[in-house]
Amino acid sequence: MRYGYTVAQIRDAEARAMAVVGPDALMQRAAAGLASAILRRLGRPSTAERLRSGQTLQRRVERLTGTGAFGAYGARVLLVVGSGNNGGDALFAGAILARRGARVSAWRTATTVHEAGWRAFLAAGGRDLDAADALAALPRQHAVVDGVAGIGSRPGLTPEVAAFASACREHGVPVVAVDLPSGLAPEPPFTDDPHFIAALTVTFGGHKPCQLMEPARSDCGEVELVELGLDLGEPVLAQWEVPDLAAAWPVPDARSDKYSRGVVGLDTGSVDYPGAAVLSAAGAVGAGAGMVRYLGAPQVAGRILDRFPNVIAGQGRVQALVLGSGWGDRKDRGVVGRAVDAGVPLVVDADGLRHLPAQGHRGVLLTPHAGELARLLDVPRSEVEADPLAAVRAAVDATGCTVLLKGATQYVATPGESLVRLAMQGPGWTAQAGSGDVLAGACGALLAAGLGPLEAALAAASIQALTAELLPGPLPPQDAAAEFRRAIRELAQN
Repeated sequence: MRYGYTVAQIRDAEARAMAVVGPDALMQRAAAGLASAILRRLGRPSTAERLRSGQTLQRRVERLTGTGAFGAYGARVLLVVGSGNNGGDALFAGAILARRGARVSAWRTATTVHEAGWRAFLAAGGRDLDAADALAALPRQHAVVDGVAGIGSRPGLTPEVAAFASACREHGVPVVAVDLPSGLAPEPPFTDDPHFIAALTVTFGGHKPCQLMEPARSDCGEVELVELGLDLGEPVLAQWEVPDLAAAWPVPDARSDKYSRGVVGLDTGSVDYPGAAVLSAAGAVGAGAGMVRYLGAPQVAGRILDRFPNVIAGQGRVQALVLGSGWGDRKDRGVVGRAVDAGVPLVVDADGLRHLPAQGHRGVLLTPHAGELARLLDVPRSEVEADPLAAVRAAVDATGCTVLLKGATQYVATPGESLVRLAMQGPGWTAQAGSGDVLAGACGALLAAGLGPLEAALAAASIQALTAELLPGPLPPQDAAAEFRRAIRELAQN
């Protein structure tokens, strides 16, 4: 689990720690962690960098080290430093790199600089550059260390620094961000202001929301946390990782049968949108439901059975229900209310969200995307997209249900808890029509297997992300559901 904290929490914790150990001790810890991370990067190219690059491994090694051999000796590193503590962290780390044999230079972007860090940098042999020299030297650098601004700064960069950040991208020079990429907002709303795009972000004390939430997360690159021993209090975000998914995923044993593994009922699709029914069935079957009953439009049942002959069409006892995917303009507006009253664990998706009763209950999971959540809250979609954390919490308060907000980052909030959890992050290939229908079916299968709405939402969204990670590319959602088994096998090895 990766935990995220607000800017206010981190700044308060830093202030308390500095009152005890002093600011110098914290900065030295941060600088040592930063230098270690940079040395490892100079020592070996990351998998992500190799994949993003069209270069061979050997050429990438040569680019990162300047020598064709592993190690920092002779590597060229350019520090871009502002007046604050992030600049100090970069300067002290630069001094460590210089003592290890790297050729380190620095461009001071402000009229002042961290004095002790600057003295240490010069004493280690660091070289002072002005803006023009830094830009001219950029193509020959193996890494740029961005220490311009920190969490207390406003989003955006000065025109001169923004032009340099753009030049880093143009020349393909990897950027290592100190705490967060300068110019990037640390927490929502995330803006389009100019900012560095990092290949690696070395963050201190705790993760910031920008390192866990899209669209900012991608611009942080790989994120490495340096612990500073801060007392941060309760996190506001918690992102699942593979061990969390492995621990939650229901695995049958020798005593299991189709009923104990869970029977999920699907009232999804319609004559106008039969594909939604097929896709929700794909999600339920792929997630390992013991039995899937199709309870929707009889005209659609044949389409499902053609694809999944193991699905049962017709009424019968179920341990969870999935409603709403592909309903269109359904006339019977009491279906969701009756299901809520019956108390069976329930997933309400897509068009079913229009039929919600005034209040749900803790056994109900809602799976809206941003537009559907905006309609549910009667706010503009832009408001949901600007602050999804606030929006998903507001939806929980308004409905009394657990809410999975779908999107590039998938947020899950549940009644009685302020913590918002994030599913595992997957590649952007999953952003295609039908993925939400598959997700609803998978959520229903996991509810039927005995998981609560919170765990079912996180597990279903995470298995979809993990599958896409294992099989990158434009995989249609029905085919991705059939490959859930690969991701589940991966979990068995953790």
